[in-house]
Amino acid sequence: MMTSAAVWLDGPDPWRQTRRLARALTAIETGAEGAWARVAFPRAGRAVTVGLTGPPGVGKSTLTAALAREFRSRGEPVAVLAFDPTSPLTGGAVLGDRVRMSDLETDPGVFIRSMASRGASGGLARAAAAAADLLDAAGFPWLLVETVGAGQAQTQIRRNSDLVVLVTAPGLGDGVQAIKSGMMEIADVFVVNKSDLPGAGAARRAIEDAVGPGRGAGAERPPVVSTVARAGEGAVELLDAVTGCFEGLNARGDIAARRSARFRRRVLDLYRNSVLRLAMRAVAADTLASPRDTDRTGALDGAPESQQNRAPAGAGPRTVDPYDLADRLVAEFVGALRRDGGQRS
Repeated sequence: MMTSAAVWLDGPDPWRQTRRLARALTAIETGAEGAWARVAFPRAGRAVTVGLTGPPGVGKSTLTAALAREFRSRGEPVAVLAFDPTSPLTGGAVLGDRVRMSDLETDPGVFIRSMASRGASGGLARAAAAAADLLDAAGFPWLLVETVGAGQAQTQIRRNSDLVVLVTAPGLGDGVQAIKSGMMEIADVFVVNKSDLPGAGAARRAIEDAVGPGRGAGAERPPVVSTVARAGEGAVELLDAVTGCFEGLNARGDIAARRSARFRRRVLDLYRNSVLRLAMRAVAADTLASPRDTDRTGALDGAPESQQNRAPAGAGPRTVDPYDLADRLVAEFVGALRRDGGQRS
C-alpha cells in the first residue's frame, strides 16, 4: 500500500483523482492510518488548514459550502473534511453535510469528504490529522475542516488547524452563553451567521465585547463577520477575514509556532495510544495480573515522567515522521520496563 500511495502522490495532478483519494481516506478511517500517513506526511505542510466550529444548528455546513464557493470564484482549489457525530447505540452517522454542498461535487477543484467522529471527543475523529495530511499532500492549498456541533469544552479543532473560525447565530441564549469559555479563546475569526434574524446585532455586539482588544503583543483584534450563508451573503468578507488573519499570524511567526506545537502533541497522542494498546493486550492476555509479573506491573505504575509525557527535543514539523517518533518513544518505554523488571527480579 505504501508504495502505491507514494507513486500516486508523486503523480501529475493527484488532487483530480477523486476516486483514488476517496479510497485512501476510507483506508485511513478503517485502520490503515499509519501506512498512508507515513507516506503523506513528508509531502504535506503547504496547505492552510481552516477549522470551522460552533454549536449545533448555527449553519456550519452551509457556511463551509459558501466559503468553498468563494475560494473557487478566486480560482483556488479547496478540500473539505466534514465530521458528523457517531451514534453511541448503532455506531452509524448521518454524514449529511454533503447534502448542503451537493452543487460543488461536480467541480474538479473541490473535494468533499464526510467522516464519522467514531466516538472521539472534541468534535473530530482520531484519523483527522492523517486525513488532513493526505489532502495536503494531494496538492490542495486550502483545507476546510468542519467539526460536529461543539460545546464549551470541545476545542480539539485548535490542535488540528492553522486558524479557527467560530460560528454562532442569534437566539442562542444570553449573548455568548453557547460559545463562552474555551470556545471563545480558541477562535481567530468570529462569525454571526443567520444575521438576517432578530437579535443578530445584539449577538455581534456581545461577541465584540467578550473578545475585547487584540490578544498578545502586536496582535490585532479578532474580526467578527456577519453572514447569511444560505444566501451567500458575507462569504466575500469572511474569506477576506480568513486570508488576512492567516497572513497576520504567519508574519508574526504564530503559524510556525502552532504547527510545531501541533506536531509535538501529535507525537505524544500516538505514543499514548500505542502504550494503551500494549496495556490492553497485556490485560487481555492476563499477563499483568500473574504473580511472576508483579514487579513489572510496579515498573509500569512507576514509569518515569520523562518517558510518559515527553517528545524528543528538537522535534519539528516535516523534519521527521511523527509515527516513527512515536514508535521510538514506545520502544524506549518498553525497554525501560524490561530493564527495570530485570533488575527487580
